[in-house]
Parts: sequence; C-alpha cells; structure tokens
Amino acid sequence: MEFKIKMFADGADLEEIRIFAQNSLVAGFTTNPTLMRKAGIDDYIRFSRQALEIVFPKPISFEVFSDDLQEMTEQARTISDWGTNVYVKIPVTNTTGVSTTEILSQLSSEGIKLNVTALTTLAQVQEVMSSLVPPVPAIISVFAGRIADTGLDPIPIMTQAKRVIESNQYVELLWASPREILNLVQAEDMNCDIITMTSDLWKKIPGLGKDLTQLSRETVKMFFDDAVASNYSVI
Repeated sequence: MEFKIKMFADGADLEEIRIFAQNSLVAGFTTNPTLMRKAGIDDYIRFSRQALEIVFPKPISFEVFSDDLQEMTEQARTISDWGTNVYVKIPVTNTTGVSTTEILSQLSSEGIKLNVTALTTLAQVQEVMSSLVPPVPAIISVFAGRIADTGLDPIPIMTQAKRVIESNQYVELLWASPREILNLVQAEDMNCDIITMTSDLWKKIPGLGKDLTQLSRETVKMFFDDAVASNYSVI
C-alpha cells in the first residue's frame, strides 16, 4: 500500500535505527528518554551523535530532560546545534503543569526546529500554535494512543487539531503513540502529516489489506501447530 503520511521510526536501538535508515518508507526518526532508558542507553550525547550519523539527512527528534524552563531552553539550543536535521522535543508543560509556550516562542524565534510533545487536548494545540513563529518548521505531537487509552476516540481531537495547524504551513501534526496498525490507516484517512511507528508496528505493515478468510485460516493453523508442538491431549 502507498501512503501520503510520513512514517517516523520510534525507538532507541541503534541497530534497529540502522536498518530503518535504509527503509524507503521511513521518513524520519523520534526517540525519548523513556525509550532510551529501556534500551539501556547511559550516555545521552554519545547515543545521539551515533544516531545522527546513521540517519542523516532524515530528520530526527531528541528531547530535553530538564524540568526547569530556563534549563530546557539551554538544553534545546545545545541539542539543536548537533545537526541541521535535528528537531528538539519540548514537552507542552513541565511536570508541575507549567506551560512551556514562553520558551517555545523564544526558541522558535531563534530558528530552532521544535517537536512539541505530550499534547492530549485541543486547547494545548491552540496554545502551542500561538507560540510558533513562521517560517521555522515545527511538529506538534498529539498522543492519540494515550487519548485512546482513556476510552476516548482520538480521531475527533486529531481532526480538529489538523484544522488548527493549517493556519501555519510550516507546522506538521504528528499522531503519537499508536497502539495498532489500524491507527496508521486512521491517521492517513484524516490527513495527519506524520505518525510514529515502533518496530512492532512496522512488522505489521505487510498484513495491511490481507484477505480476511486467509487470515482466519492462518489463525486456525497457528492454534493447531502450537497444540501439536506442545503434545497436548484431552484423553
């Protein structure tokens, strides 16, 4: 299947990043401190430099990790200097809920490409949009998967967010934290600009459009093969 949406590989495994960098479907990369910690990364700068060397010239987002807004600003300037393809991830608030819009405006005015992350509401999208300065590129990452985890349908929020960002042609909407491959189809249908994809979701792309009768037989065979391999008996 062909997609208009940009698909970004999301992770912190350098070998996976190396493989994805050769994949023509991969338009960019994202990572975050949680993914890096899970991958056993203990040197933020070393990992980032290695990842940059692998993925260039495709865009990649690295996140600040301070809870102090002034220190976030300093970290953002440092990270931005690592490469022309770098987007700096800034959370929409700090851990106490203080908005980062003031520093977003400052950094955007300095020409720093931003990926504003962890948004979950339309009000946050509107607030962030007011702080971004054209023509500096920016990404707004709405965590559609986490919205869905609360029992709410994220599509109405994502659709409205897309309308809001259309006032600035240099801003792209990113569908973050997808939970299933259906989310890729949903994001494509609503004209979202970017979606992040973990390695597990990339593996499911070949199944898109599969005949459902064939899928049923494959599922039956899986159950049968596993029962035989386990030597199960009811006698």
